[in-house]
Amino acid sequence: MAGVLERLRLSARAYRRVLRVALTLADLLGKPRPERAELMEAIGYRQLDRQRQG
Repeated sequence: MAGVLERLRLSARAYRRVLRVALTLADLLGKPRPERAELMEAIGYRQLDRQRQG
């Protein structure tokens, strides 16, 4: 999981935010830890947000 986030070259703050969203998604699905699917969804939300900000 960390490898994917490192390849995106996120700042420490952005890394933490993506991880927090992935943890929330996993929690909503009743999973103890986020898996790749939750991480990818969280990254997708971040990219959507960045596109909006232009």
